[in-house]
Amino acid sequence: MIKSLLVANRGEIACRIFRTARRFGVRTIAVFSDAEPNARHVREADEAFRIGPAAPRESYLSIERILAAARATGAEAIHPGYGFLSENSQFAQACAEAGLVFVGPPAAAIAAMGSKIVAKARMRAAGVPVLPGYEGSRQDLKHLESEALKLGLPLIIKPAAGGGGKGMKIVRQEAELGAALAGARRLAESAFGDDALLLERYLPAPRHVEVQVFADGQGNFVHLGDRDCSIQRRHQKLIEEAPAPGIAADVRTRMRAAAVLVAREIGYVSAGTVEFLFDGGEFYFMEMNTRLQVEHTVTEAVTGLDLVEWQLRVASGEALPLSQADIRLHGHAIEARVCAEDPERDFLPSAGELRLMQWPTEESVRVDAGFVTGDVVPPTYDSLLGKVIAWAPERTQAASRLSAALDRTYCVGVHTNEKWLSRVLRSPRFLEVRHSIALLQENAHEFVGAAEAAPQTVVLAALLAHTAPASDLLSTKASAPAGHEAGASGGSRSVERAASPWDARDGFVPNLSARIEYKMSWRGRSYTAEIEFTRGKPVSVTVNAQTRWNVADVSLTDGVIAACIETVRAHARCLVEGSHLHLWSAGEHVDFMLEDPRLLEFSATATQGGLTTPLPGVVAAIAVEIGQAVRAGDVLMMIEAMKMEHAITAPYDGTVKIIHFARGERVPEGSELLELAPTPTP
Repeated sequence: MIKSLLVANRGEIACRIFRTARRFGVRTIAVFSDAEPNARHVREADEAFRIGPAAPRESYLSIERILAAARATGAEAIHPGYGFLSENSQFAQACAEAGLVFVGPPAAAIAAMGSKIVAKARMRAAGVPVLPGYEGSRQDLKHLESEALKLGLPLIIKPAAGGGGKGMKIVRQEAELGAALAGARRLAESAFGDDALLLERYLPAPRHVEVQVFADGQGNFVHLGDRDCSIQRRHQKLIEEAPAPGIAADVRTRMRAAAVLVAREIGYVSAGTVEFLFDGGEFYFMEMNTRLQVEHTVTEAVTGLDLVEWQLRVASGEALPLSQADIRLHGHAIEARVCAEDPERDFLPSAGELRLMQWPTEESVRVDAGFVTGDVVPPTYDSLLGKVIAWAPERTQAASRLSAALDRTYCVGVHTNEKWLSRVLRSPRFLEVRHSIALLQENAHEFVGAAEAAPQTVVLAALLAHTAPASDLLSTKASAPAGHEAGASGGSRSVERAASPWDARDGFVPNLSARIEYKMSWRGRSYTAEIEFTRGKPVSVTVNAQTRWNVADVSLTDGVIAACIETVRAHARCLVEGSHLHLWSAGEHVDFMLEDPRLLEFSATATQGGLTTPLPGVVAAIAVEIGQAVRAGDVLMMIEAMKMEHAITAPYDGTVKIIHFARGERVPEGSELLELAPTPTP
């Protein structure tokens, strides 16, 4: 077995490979860029080596820097993970020439599948089903246009050297063809350094089905079953499952045999995945990923095998641990990719510090994560935070189990997609296998979250605002989950915690009803909740001056706010973060913005032209330069706070002397923003 292993990757896949390596006593070596010197994969390795700046081409995509790290750390082998250099034949060859074991296929096998044109022509000749198309050597645009018209529309144009859906263009009308070909050529050249294109018959709504194959250096080949990866956005997979549902037994047998044939045809070694488009009961070869896949976990769940272990054994010269006859598949497994992105804004990527990242811990649920609470998600790399995988004896139960696990995944600090994925898993289209790769393009509206908060959630939010310490609500720093403050024992907190009458927050006013009002907003909607007290205890909450809810037995315990609301004991996972009240309930993450009375002070200060900010915020714009003359009332700076912009204006005529903050910088409470030199009085 290999003694020391450098993983030329980051995030969850590096952590996952380290896990298996440690089990066999293999010394683990991480590499990192300047974007994440304290990342989880760095912390979990036996040692770590800096490989350069944040930009991938200067770090994770630099063959020279990776090899230098291997030499400096005495690594015996390199595992490429997936992405970055994992399917780069030059990298595999460079490892071999440097005397390093490359944990993956030989360079020749990677090269054989590196060009879609070559791969498709080769598979067609081998008898593997492929879609009608053109993958010829004549690549001038006029000839490509002629071949496209022979093929017929609709069709898809693909960069020959591409992957992950990048640069692909779909043409439905003849008038679009010329511009689409020219555009695809430009994209292919800029993204991959190769302007060759292939044309392929376009299937509007197929499923994406793939087969896991494995081979050793002794000529043994097996498949480990198939997977469905049809839930995608922008050609990137989000939900994968094994085995692929809704495929006739004879078709499944032929597909698996075709995948093994592909691997044999190119002399493959190690783990690989052969991808097919499945449409109308037939399948067509798409491409082969010459590496470990993100979704290898669902294959591991149904086979009980460790694919990274197999990779290490094969790379060490061993034969495959099992023959095809010995491999058994049991039950059903589904994986969801939890990503830092906002499904409500067309999956816009998100980055920042994870104030909370709590993964589920249920039975038969596996988590492969690259991030935990306190880690920073850099804007430089892939948005994948981790994967949640659920296994069950049958598919519906696995979907239900995974959906529940995603509902119990809690994240604050970046936008994430786990609640959206949970809704997909519960949808009839998915459960009845009526989905395809076009699902999100055609039916994304079916998975949109709630437009407004449920009344019970508003009640709990008001009780949380009242019960949480005032210091939590006013803090501009990251808070621990309510009930998990630093140094706290994690016990229960009730509303009767005041040490003196002056500390009580029970709404007491002489000769008047005891009431406290909280105003908050979420997704553009405003909510008002008025808590009524009797003998210092909340007895009711009135929402939006309309519905009065009786409440009792309010408690805040271990990050859960709970109360009897009418006859129901309601509860929600919660986190107080400054003026944000985060509640997770009924599969929804509600992020209430609590109205801060200091906003009135902010507005008054801005109107008067004050040069300090009584609220924390972000510099949205700077309207002046140092040395610029301004008049009283001129806008100097815009501060974004509480999701609103506030103008900082000049309180008198003068000249801008100093600007203390740049656009995009965070402004702490009470900060002096600018300095003006008053214009001398004549």
